Amino acid sequence: MRSLAITLLLFFVAMPFVASADQAPQLSTARTMKAAGLVDIRTLVPHIAEDIHYAGNDNFVGRPVDGYRVAKCFLQRPAAEALARVEREMHKQNLRLMIWDCYRPARAVADFVHWAHDLTDIRTKAQHYPRLDKSVLLGDYIAPISGHSRGGTVDLTLERCDANGRHCAALDMATDFDFFDVRAHTDAPDISPAQRANRDLLLKAMARGGFHNYPMEWWHYTLEPEPTPHTIYDVIVQ
Repeated sequence: MRSLAITLLLFFVAMPFVASADQAPQLSTARTMKAAGLVDIRTLVPHIAEDIHYAGNDNFVGRPVDGYRVAKCFLQRPAAEALARVEREMHKQNLRLMIWDCYRPARAVADFVHWAHDLTDIRTKAQHYPRLDKSVLLGDYIAPISGHSRGGTVDLTLERCDANGRHCAALDMATDFDFFDVRAHTDAPDISPAQRANRDLLLKAMARGGFHNYPMEWWHYTLEPEPTPHTIYDVIVQ
């Protein structure tokens, strides 16, 4: 699997890619988080909530993804600092962020692409893409190069906590994480007023922190301007 993922990685890095200035991304030679400028969010917010799905089986490929050896959130320092500010603001309102994914190694994205090409593996269809054929996932939902690999993007939701901050429950956002469907679009028309209010609460909080939402995924936010908009990384999360 690893050799195939690296082969795919080299192929896709060579593909044209539209970045902020139509510049093809460059694959960094960094082999450590420090060399890549990536920091563990918990060094800034020690108790931030994390549920890094790609390090386990609870994700759309149904197994740990190549490149994730531990369940940790790394980001470029400016993005980590901005996210820490959002978390502290939410804490004042008895809310907290729940992080699902942050920096994503390029080999993990190649692993996604390999999975998407295997049309016989539909074990997660009911949970993640019930109304779509797997053959259409490549493109809008699974891209050959991900902004996550630049270290300025995060997938997350909001939870409401009791007055002591000890018991928290996820806000109803209408869909789960990595639900490939129009209902996951941030402005989806067929969600309830309460669900829209919850999405708007997250949207406004992240916008105040400098993060821009990807309209097809209510959970997906990128810091603007990105710290390294034309560089992707392949450092293993460990």
